[in-house]
Amino acid sequence: MTHHNDKPKERLERFVTSLINLKDTHLVHDRGVLFLLALLRFLSHAYRGVVELRLWLYSHGLLRHHTLGCQVIGIGNLTVGGTGKTPVVEVFARDLQRAGRRVAILSRGYKKEEPAFVERLLDALLLRERRRPPRVVSDGRALLLDSARGGDEPYMLAANLPNVVVLVDKDRVKSGRYAIKRFGCDTLLLDDGFQYLRLKHRVEIVLVDRTNPFGNGHCLPRGVLREPVRSIRRATMVFLTKCDGEADTSALQAQIRGLNPHAEIVQCRHTARHLQNLLTKQQEPLTFLRGQRVVAVSGIASPEGFEREVERHGATVIQRERFADHHRYTQQEILDIINRGGEAGASAIVTTEKDAVRFPRLDRSDLPVLFLRVQIELLSGLEDFNALIARICFRDALNA
Repeated sequence: MTHHNDKPKERLERFVTSLINLKDTHLVHDRGVLFLLALLRFLSHAYRGVVELRLWLYSHGLLRHHTLGCQVIGIGNLTVGGTGKTPVVEVFARDLQRAGRRVAILSRGYKKEEPAFVERLLDALLLRERRRPPRVVSDGRALLLDSARGGDEPYMLAANLPNVVVLVDKDRVKSGRYAIKRFGCDTLLLDDGFQYLRLKHRVEIVLVDRTNPFGNGHCLPRGVLREPVRSIRRATMVFLTKCDGEADTSALQAQIRGLNPHAEIVQCRHTARHLQNLLTKQQEPLTFLRGQRVVAVSGIASPEGFEREVERHGATVIQRERFADHHRYTQQEILDIINRGGEAGASAIVTTEKDAVRFPRLDRSDLPVLFLRVQIELLSGLEDFNALIARICFRDALNA
């Protein structure tokens, strides 16, 4: 396994992540680490207080929700890290579009390229940001921005959803108005929208990772929670992700039902559909992996699930190249991985779809570089999901 520590920022990010996820503090004996944990716990209480105050201000009307006169669906989670949100956004967008909705996905575009600091400062001082239109990753007909300028997830969604508008802006009220006025959209999906309260949601979809539902129970920065677990009571529907159909989820479902007795609970898993060659664009069946010796490359929050999926389809992972989440690869890094893989006897490089959009352009490769195309498979709650899609469309028709 290779951890890449050549970038100080990524090394610091990995260290802080390990502290945030730490559960058994009694095993820690290093005084410096114990001091940092105490500091993070103090900051966590302060953060939680600010979050609860903000929620109270919105619930009592002292901070104003904006309404745009169309259907708004928030899709998000209580935690930071990989709950597998992007494929869930994709399945909602595709089904709503097929049902006749004109759908726009509104994203913040996490880790997209930003203007220089001086330009951002002038934008804030001169209020230019408010007047600037959102970035259009897709107008519903063509891809207009790459992943660097549009963000990884928005680019992925736009590439896989040719009839859906994808916009990027921190101000989702502004981008929502733009989607309605410029593109005639009647259904807005807020990617990572659970905490975005400025825009009123009619439907709230919350994702919970079955394998690590709420981390160590602490809010940021001591834990992974963005807000207290009881906030799940705002959910219309809860998606339990990373289910395998075998593990018992009854205790987790009971916990969720205790906090929110009304939300439907859907169990799903991320299922690999096929492989795609990054250079030739050719699709390969999953059986291609059988008997292959591969290098698994990933820069995602939870690489273990991806690596297990590769092994599940018959490959032997001889090297695990793990980078920090949202890492943007250089040409040299990919060439080095290919060279190391070739020397170790690998027959292919396999990566995630999310990573593939951050790979530099490859003109040639001594080993095939493939990514796993992953989609959501509903294991339970399909009727509830279909009923929700129908309800969204019916309500929208009533309001038209």
